[in-house]
Amino acid sequence: MANNYTPSEKKILDKMFLYSHLVFISFSMVKMEANGFTITMSPMLEELYKDDPEAMKEAVARHQQFFNTHAVPFSFIAGLAAAMEKQHKEGKVDGATIENIKAALMGPTAGMFDSLFFNCLRVIAAGIAIGLCRNGNFLGVIIFLLLYGFTQSIAKYLLFHAGYNLGTSFIDQVFNSGLIQVLTKCAGILGLMMVGAMTANMVNIPLNLVVNTTGAEGGAVNVGEIINSVFPGLLGVVALFVMVALIKKGWKPSQLILLIFAIALVGALIHIF
Repeated sequence: MANNYTPSEKKILDKMFLYSHLVFISFSMVKMEANGFTITMSPMLEELYKDDPEAMKEAVARHQQFFNTHAVPFSFIAGLAAAMEKQHKEGKVDGATIENIKAALMGPTAGMFDSLFFNCLRVIAAGIAIGLCRNGNFLGVIIFLLLYGFTQSIAKYLLFHAGYNLGTSFIDQVFNSGLIQVLTKCAGILGLMMVGAMTANMVNIPLNLVVNTTGAEGGAVNVGEIINSVFPGLLGVVALFVMVALIKKGWKPSQLILLIFAIALVGALIHIF
């Protein structure tokens, strides 16, 4: 698979594969795997943009955007991004295309490989290992590491090189056929769909505001329940767009976290949340 690489290219790709095991380094709820992805990309970026500091800054900022997927396809997307960065250096691909394709791939690959490795292979490996360990057999630990850990590393290696090789040939074919505009638009749409789906699943505002009504029957009305019955998830969408607007005005993620914490604390004290 790597026979056609130049010595310097092979060295860079080997470093990237090793760095891809740092997928969860400096993991945060703000950017999740962005730091691990940037570190994985660093050998290629340093080689491509060693004589262009401004382009290097743009590339690092590009890969510091929010990113999250399973650890195995993480390496495939990194290989693909590395090939695209080479094309970007040659003026064939713009930065937005790289970002859109990353965003489009992270959701589907996460669901696919979570089911395969985390929900299937991990359970099988753990079942075999636990059975041996219950009888005091240390082979249970080794078998679990081999079945669940070592197989992931092999898959990461194969997918990393597949992504890199596919990226180079795929982008050349796309440009020769004139489909790059369509690909960019489709990737952008899919990326926005994934962000919307993640917002619906991960952003939840537990509004508990109760309004006492007057009249013959009287009673209490829960505002949050009414809003969710009319437009489920509306408050989360509103909160998302408020955060985006603040980011565009120069707010930092740490400041937004403190703002959310303060609002949540005050809301809890006055029994809104």
